[in-house]
Amino acid sequence: MSGHSKWATTKHKKAALDSKRGKLFAKLIKNIEVAARTGGPDPDGNPTLYDAITKARKSSVPIDNIERARKRGGGLEAGGADWQTIMYEGYGPGGVAILIECLTDNRNRAASEVRVALTRNGGSLADPGSVSYMFNRKGVVIVPKGELSEDDVLMAVLDAGAEEVNDLGDTFEVVSEASDLIPVRKALQDAGIDYESAEASFMATINVPLDEEGARKVFRLIDALEDSDDVQNVWANFDVSDEVMERLEV
Repeated sequence: MSGHSKWATTKHKKAALDSKRGKLFAKLIKNIEVAARTGGPDPDGNPTLYDAITKARKSSVPIDNIERARKRGGGLEAGGADWQTIMYEGYGPGGVAILIECLTDNRNRAASEVRVALTRNGGSLADPGSVSYMFNRKGVVIVPKGELSEDDVLMAVLDAGAEEVNDLGDTFEVVSEASDLIPVRKALQDAGIDYESAEASFMATINVPLDEEGARKVFRLIDALEDSDDVQNVWANFDVSDEVMERLEV
């Protein structure tokens, strides 16, 4: 399994803690605002907003908060922030390549927090383009395993453009081209298969294997980056074995 998949699994385990700190809720709310501003406030006509709302609901964000964010982003209610998306590139311990997506209303603050998190945790900022070429934009749908088999999921999404289905333990990860994300999500719904999240992501084409110590350092760096309110997503090209992940108990 790739570092992306490992970290995807780990992030699900972290979600409860993040939500207690309010960070996960805040990031999901920002996603809704931006989606509504970009494609309009009607989720039926805005698939990105639909998926942002669905993810927020499944993460137990209160309905009132979701509705206010949708209205703010869609211009139906005052108070929406001028969120800007900024992508930073960097290197972590062991030469791991990192993409950092920020959604911020203050570019200077975001840049400063990303730089500090990197430098304090054995990383460094990289020039634009020096890291991003190692990643491809993909559609990723996370499906709870339940009673489903990998074949059940694969049969449902194959004709919709899915490229692969990965077993992450408690969930399946359905990967497609980013442009096929919505058809894949709809194919799962048509088949009566529930999903946890559907969103565009970055997946590495080249992975760096990490031992236990290297993994600890990289996870520490990613945690530091994600502690910033301005950082929305972090992707990295590491690969960690099942044995190491078990020893880390992250």
